[in-house]
Amino acid sequence: MIGEHVLAGYVNDAGGREALDLASAIVALTGGRLSVATVHPAGLPAAAGEARALLDQVADLLDDRPADLHVQEGRSVARGLTALASRIGADLIVVGSPEGGARGRIGIGAAADHLLHSATEAVMLAPSGYTPPDYLGRITVMYVRRPQCDEAVIRAAQAAERLEVPLRLVTLAIGDLGGDDGAERLRDDLALAIRLALDSSELLPEEVSADLAEGDDVADAMEDVDWPDDELLVCASSEDAAAHRVFLGEVALKVLRAAPCPVTVLPRGYF
Repeated sequence: MIGEHVLAGYVNDAGGREALDLASAIVALTGGRLSVATVHPAGLPAAAGEARALLDQVADLLDDRPADLHVQEGRSVARGLTALASRIGADLIVVGSPEGGARGRIGIGAAADHLLHSATEAVMLAPSGYTPPDYLGRITVMYVRRPQCDEAVIRAAQAAERLEVPLRLVTLAIGDLGGDDGAERLRDDLALAIRLALDSSELLPEEVSADLAEGDDVADAMEDVDWPDDELLVCASSEDAAAHRVFLGEVALKVLRAAPCPVTVLPRGYF
């Protein structure tokens, strides 16, 4: 299950603090290990000193919660976080949204954009202004019938079982589906995905649900279903992703921008 070792990318702004809070909340749920890193450019001693000074702030923000603190050199923040995650064995990288974006929505800065198209670990993004709730209420998987999404269903079902929360599968029905037959095919796919979730975990049938979210576009469809404050959304990488890497497709990117809750993107072949 993801979250056994969480790496938070910290910068000195609201997004950095929100990433730290979200990473801490995930570790509290999973009982895993927390690492926090600041990344600085290579060959600049002054930048390394500034990065160490930033980490001094983190100890106060953590309120005595245990964490490993790292100053990491990198050609970019994303490259530094990926290299560090690989070296220390982190399975999830958490980053926040840039300041100035829409509150309650995920903004994608340069680091997040790079991670979402090349990371070898799962990537989680916090919406702007996000405060983690005291508990996790549900895990939702954005589903379309293809192998990567089936993998996401299996992993999310196992996580839901371990964390003792329900699982929901959501399929977007955008625009004209070709009448009732098109919608029925999507519902049939969801029924198969429910069976997959049940077969790969100890979840009870009443703990797994599915919604068909209908709308004229992705943002409209996302508003067709409920998103409680205690939700966590999981997306699979595109079929264009290289093995064991994250690559977010066009539709998933629109989902991420419209989601009012944290989103985790799994690498292709995440097992």
